[in-house]
Amino acid sequence: MTTPAERYAAFRERHVEPQFAAFQALYDFDFDAFQIAACGALGQGNGVLVAAPTGSGKTVVGAYAVHLALAQRRKCFYTTPIKALSNQKYGDLVRRYDSSTVGLLTGDNSINGDAPVVVMTTEVLRNMLYAGSLTLDGLGYVVLDEVHYLADRSRGAVWEEVSIHLPESG
Repeated sequence: MTTPAERYAAFRERHVEPQFAAFQALYDFDFDAFQIAACGALGQGNGVLVAAPTGSGKTVVGAYAVHLALAQRRKCFYTTPIKALSNQKYGDLVRRYDSSTVGLLTGDNSINGDAPVVVMTTEVLRNMLYAGSLTLDGLGYVVLDEVHYLADRSRGAVWEEVSIHLPESG
């Protein structure tokens, strides 16, 4: 005999959001429970914090935020702590989508900054927030990748400032 919680979990698995089902079909592996739960929360309009070991698939959740933003015709900013990671993530997203959909903003590069998906260093986002940049208009999702840098003496404050100053909703 199953418990009510088990029956509800089974129901939720059978009634997956159409956007999530389309996204999940892009991958050739089954999602873990934490990925399903986090993506489900994003689909319901909630923010999520995903903490899991390196290599466990946290990036899938960030990729779903990008997917939702594009489906909803909203913007998504994908931030990383350093330029090298921003450049890598930009390349990954351009391969999945295209160069007209994805932009890059770092201290050294500015490529298609008005794209619906823009990869940037967290410092660039912080500066946009302080300047009240019009680029923030239509922002639906922000992915703060590599947040463990919060403990970094020179970069941690940037995450704190961004978290405090981001608008509550887009």
